[in-house]
Amino acid sequence: MINKADGVFLRPNAGRVLLRPFIPDPMHASRIIERALAFSEAEVAKELQAIRMEFNPRHRRLDQAWAQHLERVASYLPKPQALSAERRALIGALFTGEYTLESTALFSPSIVAHPDQDGVAEHELRFILSLRAIGEGHISSIEFRSGTICADRSILFDQATPFVSSPQLNADATSWDRITGSELKKTGHTGDGENCFPSGSDGAFTPHELDGKLPDPARPLEFMPGALQLTVQSGPSSLYEVQFEPSEPLSERVLFPHSETETNGMEDVRFVRFVENDQVVTYYGTYTAYNGRAILPQLIETTDFCRFRIQTLSGPGIYNKGMALFPRRVEGRYAMLSRQDNENIFLMFSDDLHFWSDPEVLIRPEQPWEMVKVGNCGSPLETEAGWLVLTHGVGPLRKYCLGLALLDLQNPRQVLGRLKQPLLEPQENDWQGYVPNVVYSCGGLIHEGRLVLPYGTNDSETRIVTFELDTLLKALLEPAVPV
Repeated sequence: MINKADGVFLRPNAGRVLLRPFIPDPMHASRIIERALAFSEAEVAKELQAIRMEFNPRHRRLDQAWAQHLERVASYLPKPQALSAERRALIGALFTGEYTLESTALFSPSIVAHPDQDGVAEHELRFILSLRAIGEGHISSIEFRSGTICADRSILFDQATPFVSSPQLNADATSWDRITGSELKKTGHTGDGENCFPSGSDGAFTPHELDGKLPDPARPLEFMPGALQLTVQSGPSSLYEVQFEPSEPLSERVLFPHSETETNGMEDVRFVRFVENDQVVTYYGTYTAYNGRAILPQLIETTDFCRFRIQTLSGPGIYNKGMALFPRRVEGRYAMLSRQDNENIFLMFSDDLHFWSDPEVLIRPEQPWEMVKVGNCGSPLETEAGWLVLTHGVGPLRKYCLGLALLDLQNPRQVLGRLKQPLLEPQENDWQGYVPNVVYSCGGLIHEGRLVLPYGTNDSETRIVTFELDTLLKALLEPAVPV
């Protein structure tokens, strides 16, 4: 067993801050605006100059954020177009706040090959690492880093910039083909539910077309699976699309909670590079949306990590956390690992990427270090010997360790082998942190005969370790062989 990482660390940086709207209640907002209107133009100009000098070094588009946040309170402004540009900017600044994205933690990493491999040397691989960042108020968001696995097996990260930015919402431009009348039929409901949807609901529609047409949230929703219930109750905002500027460095792009279903966070995204039968590549990320009361499994879709489409997974099999999609179809169907009962790893198959049912128990706790529960640590990795599945096990004192399992390549219902001892476990100097006694990952990759495994320690920081693939496979197929 390995005792320490290869020495690559990513630690939280409280200096990276995001501009967020700060909108108090209407009466308070009106009083703020009244005070701003009472200043003379000279006083406004002086104050605005001081604000820019203080905050410009921390943000690329300060005035753009102020303008966006001003729109949030435009209805409280008397003749807003008559106001000077400087006064409008000042009022926008009054309704803007800084948010520290990663002041608490930067962990739960997943790693995939970068969609752009131009200029990469032989035996090297450019990658993208996704991370769960926790900041003020314990709100989770999704950050990214990029880097290169070098020919000498060293791992180099691209320098993260000190800036961060949120994307533009593209809700009107997006068509959706989920939450349709035909999907209600799949749940067994044959009443008037599908009449609540737009005409032609078996095809595509936009979130705005759903406004006012969804089933009444007050009516019984027992006929719907849990995830679909939450989507209906929260409205179409859980289906959205966002766009970053391609010129923005990857480390500046942040997916911050947008919908009502994820107000408390976007947790533990598991990205996978999915290759369709026609060789078209799409990156999917399964994550848990959390609103402080309930969780909702969501799916991110992107091809370039600039434009992201977010949709809700649904069906009787969508329950609990830890959904992880296989990187290709298996026997012509999509395949997904999951954890419906908070104890075991399940396997599901579907003809529909967004609708899942009939989960089957695949892996149960066996060893002392996983007696409380087991779960996956990302999408299965394809090898000639089978599907390599990273697992996590929880044992005494709620200690999290990482393990491995091997599934048959043609029939992943068949478990070919499991490690009896942890692949990775917290070390003596790792027990102190935001959450003690934890090592955890959301996905690794295989490159040049090695497993590259990023993992979080104590839900605080991220490290990377590598393993010889042949050694791992031998240990899985011959349990007496140590790793």
